[in-house]
Amino acid sequence: MILVGTDLVEQYFAARIGHQGIKAARGQYDAWRSVVEAAQWKTPEDVKKAHPKASILKGGRVVFNIKANDYRLITVVQYAGGIVLIRFFGSHEEYDKIDAETV
Repeated sequence: MILVGTDLVEQYFAARIGHQGIKAARGQYDAWRSVVEAAQWKTPEDVKKAHPKASILKGGRVVFNIKANDYRLITVVQYAGGIVLIRFFGSHEEYDKIDAETV
C-alpha cells in the first residue's frame, strides 16, 4: 500500500519527545507502518486479517490501535488505488474528543 500522511504522525512524536510511553508507541507505529507498506489490501476483510482489532468504519475509514490501545490511528483506505491516508494519530483520550468518521 502507498502510505500518505506520515508527516502528521512524525509531528505528533516530535512534539512529545520524552513523554512516558512515547518510545514504545513509536516502535509499534513503525511496525504498523512496515506491515501497511508491504500489504496489498483489496477489501476491509484483508485489513481485518492483518489487524484483527482494527475497527472498520464507513467511508473506507479504519481505526487502528497502537501500543495496546493507548494510541489511535485513523486512516482512510482507498482499496482500488492501494492508498492508505493517515487522518489522525493521538492518545486514546485525544481520540475520544474527535469524530473518527469526519476527521
